[in-house]
Amino acid sequence: MATALAVSCGDLLDMTPRGSVSAKTMWESTRNAEYSINHLFSYIWSYNAYPTQLGLTEALTDELKYTSYNFNAMALIPSYIAYYESTVTTGTIDVYLGMWGSLYVAVRETNEALNYLRTYGQMSDEDKTRLSAELRFLRAYFYFELAKRYKDIILYDEDLSKISKDKALSPESEVWDFIQADLDFAAANLPAQAKAGGRINQGMAYALISRAMLYAQRWDAVIDAADKVKELGYTLEKNYADSYSKALSAGNTEAILQYTFSRANNIVHDFNFYYTPGGDYTVEESTGGAYAVPTQELVESYELATGGFPNWAPWHGTSSSNPPYALLEPRFQATILYNGSSWKDRAIEPYIGGTDGWAKWKTEKKPDGKTVTGYYMRKLVDETYNVNTSGSSQPFTFLRYGEVLLNKAEACYQTADYAGANAAVKEIRDRVGLPYTDKSGDNLWKAIVQERKVELAFEGLRYWDLRRWKVAAKNYPEGLSGYQQHGLMIEKTGDDSFRYTYVSVDEKDRNFPERLYRFPMPESELSSNALVDQYDEWK
Repeated sequence: MATALAVSCGDLLDMTPRGSVSAKTMWESTRNAEYSINHLFSYIWSYNAYPTQLGLTEALTDELKYTSYNFNAMALIPSYIAYYESTVTTGTIDVYLGMWGSLYVAVRETNEALNYLRTYGQMSDEDKTRLSAELRFLRAYFYFELAKRYKDIILYDEDLSKISKDKALSPESEVWDFIQADLDFAAANLPAQAKAGGRINQGMAYALISRAMLYAQRWDAVIDAADKVKELGYTLEKNYADSYSKALSAGNTEAILQYTFSRANNIVHDFNFYYTPGGDYTVEESTGGAYAVPTQELVESYELATGGFPNWAPWHGTSSSNPPYALLEPRFQATILYNGSSWKDRAIEPYIGGTDGWAKWKTEKKPDGKTVTGYYMRKLVDETYNVNTSGSSQPFTFLRYGEVLLNKAEACYQTADYAGANAAVKEIRDRVGLPYTDKSGDNLWKAIVQERKVELAFEGLRYWDLRRWKVAAKNYPEGLSGYQQHGLMIEKTGDDSFRYTYVSVDEKDRNFPERLYRFPMPESELSSNALVDQYDEWK
């Protein structure tokens, strides 16, 4: 979703074309080498802005619904993949969910960079070590993205003489060894944020260790890395919304890996075009927004501000009472726009005939900004965005201390350090004023799962969490099978009165086949590499 990008500092990602410059010239000086690494860093934006070709992975969970019934990406295809096992074919998954080819392009370019740096680098040993650490962070990131999708993968390093047409898969344990070694090197040799000048820093390495090692189930590494992040001075922002939206340059103490943008320099993205409330376009007599909207299931995942969950049963039919939106905790208020929410000096009108409007899913094949659930996204959407402006400039945070704390909570739970797990969960809840009583066993695990869902909503983690926990194939609410997404159809019945009707926004129950715990190897690799075979799940 980006047309251009930057990270932390405005001049970091200079994308000056250098295709005609020799490798020797590009890698012999620190400045030129940094330019080359900037290009590689841009891949991280791509893999977060485009986590799949079908849209945001939240649409494969209970959190988000793409509104159009037209058969294409960011429309009907996310639902079809969630419904029909017959659509979960090797070809479909490779096209819409897999990233084998693009990730290996990034790996190859990074390995070439490491080789050229070692061969041609004439900078100081200190700079060469730092640049190597940046590159090894990037390589670890790319291999992590491959490992979480495919598990057993092909490993290449910077020794370009070992590249061959045919190469066997490495077992998953060796893959995690490789990733951990790269990240350990990066953490040991990168500067702290304050001395990094906007470039890759030590905090990013430790934060990524805390995420990646959850998948590897190396709990001690997760805990150690999380503690290192804290030692580096990262803390929770007092205001939840600031944790992901406040720029590093404005003093965000929680953001660790953040992309920043500049409309003045035409360094922008187009997230707002897709997810801004449709009424923003209606008032400008234009079309856009609301390609995807939050579900009733996500709404009901939030507690009351005083703790505990409201009883939603009255709104699982038809009710003329207003839902308890105003009573819900701060993370709900920061994440979801609902009927009457304050937005851009107006009230959100997600009802039939309202400024934002409501569309019946499937019947109205192209809602053009109207919601199909009664809700819009607030989190990650820029309230200052003018729909007549070309491109958006709000920052995006891809690693933050809130996630690191929850990573630690999970690792502590897995090592029976219930005190450590409870302390991390309590810190997360304290920020938004929610009460918490220490737990153990199943109740503690449920608390961790709950906090990950609401704290990290729309941050690209829930689908992957459910896969790595091996619960996605179970029936809802534990997994992603045997349920439908819902919303509220809202009809205005008077000046300040409405009728709310519970409606499904699916045409059948959703289903997560167990074989999706690993994505299939693409046919292009199978046909060109004689030493690999399709994963057993996909034969």
